[in-house]
Amino acid sequence: MGKIGIIGGSGLYNIEGFTDVREIEVPTPFGNPSDKLTAGTLEGKDVVFLPRHGKGHRLNPSEVNYRANIYAMKTLGVDRIISVTACGSLRAELKPCDFVLPDQFVDRTNQARKMTFFENGIVAHVGMADPVCGDLRGLVYKSVQSLGFTVHDGGTYITMEGPAFSTRAESNLYRSWGMDIIGMTNLSEAKLAREAEICYATLAAITDFDCWYQSAQEVTLEMVMDNFHKNVDRAKSIIKRVIREIPDTRACGCGTALRNAIVTDRSMIPAALKKDLQPIIGKYIQ
Repeated sequence: MGKIGIIGGSGLYNIEGFTDVREIEVPTPFGNPSDKLTAGTLEGKDVVFLPRHGKGHRLNPSEVNYRANIYAMKTLGVDRIISVTACGSLRAELKPCDFVLPDQFVDRTNQARKMTFFENGIVAHVGMADPVCGDLRGLVYKSVQSLGFTVHDGGTYITMEGPAFSTRAESNLYRSWGMDIIGMTNLSEAKLAREAEICYATLAAITDFDCWYQSAQEVTLEMVMDNFHKNVDRAKSIIKRVIREIPDTRACGCGTALRNAIVTDRSMIPAALKKDLQPIIGKYIQ
């Protein structure tokens, strides 16, 4: 069984209960991850934790080195990632302090975030029709239900650039498109996790109604953080429950996402690139 990765979002910078704890610096060909990774045992499983924005929340969503984060997890043997994130609701039925498990993403980032490992001499086209691992999302859903928290299974998460929140016109536009929740980070992680053949699921904690809901208080950082802190302990308990339920082997197709995706002639891939990407492509490129 591979290790289980946990990416902590706003307000979630550590998880209590780890044993055999060690902090690991993982240099990558893509730069440094957001912070040191914490590895250890949690609920009897090998777990790796990383705060997405760094301890103390030092990195805004556009500054996060998503490639380094996912690469570091892959290097440490992670094959499943649960990503905890704060989000805004674009639907009246999705209320602050509810949880949502999105199964789709839409990209509205605009600063050319690095969302692929395959460039500068190697090209791969992975399937992203279903960007979330259905098996892992199902385990998260059952775990949230079993704890009695309000959870919505499925939905579309639109990823905006940030760090400012939406204008009211943007918020209403996204609603007209049929979007359900809005955040600033998770699509980048989902794409890279798929390329790295890692199962990926998002546990989204609703913090606000964005700004479309004019009968509600306008979204502020204080509101977002207050509501997210209310859900941090719940999120930690959910993570621990999910970890206990994750089976040793994977039955999904995430572990073979690259099998037919690399299109570059193997003889033309630079040797240095083969070395850099060995944790990801090693089993396909000799």
